Amino acid sequence: MQLRQFCQSQGWAIVHEYVDHATGKNSDRAEFKRLFQDASQGKFNMVLFWSLDRFSREGVLETLNHLNRLTAARVNWRSFTEQYLDSCGIFKDAVLSILAVVAKQERIRISERTLAGLETARSKGKTLGRPKLIRSHDKIVAAMAQDGATLRSVGKMFDLSAASVQRIVRQAQPSIAR
Repeated sequence: MQLRQFCQSQGWAIVHEYVDHATGKNSDRAEFKRLFQDASQGKFNMVLFWSLDRFSREGVLETLNHLNRLTAARVNWRSFTEQYLDSCGIFKDAVLSILAVVAKQERIRISERTLAGLETARSKGKTLGRPKLIRSHDKIVAAMAQDGATLRSVGKMFDLSAASVQRIVRQAQPSIAR
């Protein structure tokens, strides 16, 4: 809403709003790609983003490359919350380098906090990941011992893949699976 109000106060027409709900740590985002496609087709001449870290968190070189792509397409760019970050400013390259490093460091910190949280959960005994399937190994092995039982047929009986049946049988009685 604030970006829309700012555009209105500047007398800028909003051609399109590019909104991605994915992380900015890579450029494999649908709307991000569309922004560059539309820029190359000359559909607009200015990109306004909330802040550099909302635009990209890929690191110095990648972020500068994205902004240079806009510049090459004759599209100006501007950060709403970082007024000094404007493609028309004389210090744009120096400020961009610093801010891109800060954005990348924030992404690294988020990752580190996530890993620390997972480690804390593990230390408290929390089981992470998919829940383990509890199956009666004895029944599976007995079914495999029947004449003519195949891995696939036993798997269907217990809602397992043939590979899972084979693994269970090998663990229980290696001689049966051979």
